[in-house]
Amino acid sequence: MRIARFSIDGNVAFGAVEGDGSGDPAGLVLDIIKGIPYADFELSGTKVPLSKVRLLPPVIGNKILGIGRNYADHAAELGNAVPEVPVVFLKPTTALIGTGDAIEYPSFSQEVHYEAELAVVIGRMCREVPRERVKDVIFGYTCANDVTARDTQRSENQWSRAKGFDTSCPLGPWVETDLDPSDLTLQCTVNGEQRQLGRTSEMIRSIEDVIVHITEAMTLLPGDVILTGTPAGVGPLSVGDEVAVTIEGIGTLTNKVIKRG
Repeated sequence: MRIARFSIDGNVAFGAVEGDGSGDPAGLVLDIIKGIPYADFELSGTKVPLSKVRLLPPVIGNKILGIGRNYADHAAELGNAVPEVPVVFLKPTTALIGTGDAIEYPSFSQEVHYEAELAVVIGRMCREVPRERVKDVIFGYTCANDVTARDTQRSENQWSRAKGFDTSCPLGPWVETDLDPSDLTLQCTVNGEQRQLGRTSEMIRSIEDVIVHITEAMTLLPGDVILTGTPAGVGPLSVGDEVAVTIEGIGTLTNKVIKRG
C-alpha cells in the first residue's frame, strides 16, 4: 500500500494512494485515512484526486538519521575508506520537504550535491531491536535526497550544517508499505540526465544491520526516518536545476533548486 501525506483546502491528512502507476498523478486518487497510519487504521471511503492535492513529506518527522558511506563505490569516489562501523548522523526535521517543493541553495556553500537514497520509515516505538525482529518495526520505504553542502562537509568535523540546512531532506512522494528493499534499482537525474544508477543490494550494511546498530543507542519512534546511503555518481546542483530520485517499486521524488531568498 502507498501512503501519502497531503494538504487540500488548508487541511492536512494521510491517504492511501489508489490506481495504476508509480509517479503519474493522472487517474490516481487518495482514500483518506482516519487518523495517523502507523498503527492499525481505517480508510474513510472519502476519496480525492491526487491531482487536486499538494503532496507533503510523507512523515510527521521526529528524527531523521543518515548512514554515511554505505556504498563502497561512493566512499571511493570521494576518497574515503569504507568505515569499520556504520557512520550515523542526524538531520533536523526542519530539513524536510516533499516532492515538488524547492531545495533552497544555502548562502554558506558553493558546492551543493544531490545524493539519491532509499529511506526507511519506522512504524512502531522500538529499542535494542534483534535482527530477526527488524521487519516488525518497519512501516515502509520512500525516496530521499540527502542534499549535502560538500564544501562545508569537507571543512567541518561535524556534518550538522553540511547535511542539516533547511530543505536538505526531500522525501516522497509517498511511503510504500509492501516492498522487498533488498535489490531495488535506484537512480538520480538532473534536468533529465541520469547522474546516479545503483542497486540497494550494493549497500555495505543492510537495513537489518543499520537498525540493530542504531537501536543499540536510541529509541526509534513511529515516523522516524533512516536514510540508507547513496551509490556513486554524486555531483553538484545549481540554481534552476530539477533533480529527481526514482526507486523501483516506489516512484519518483522531484525538486527544483532555487536561490535562498
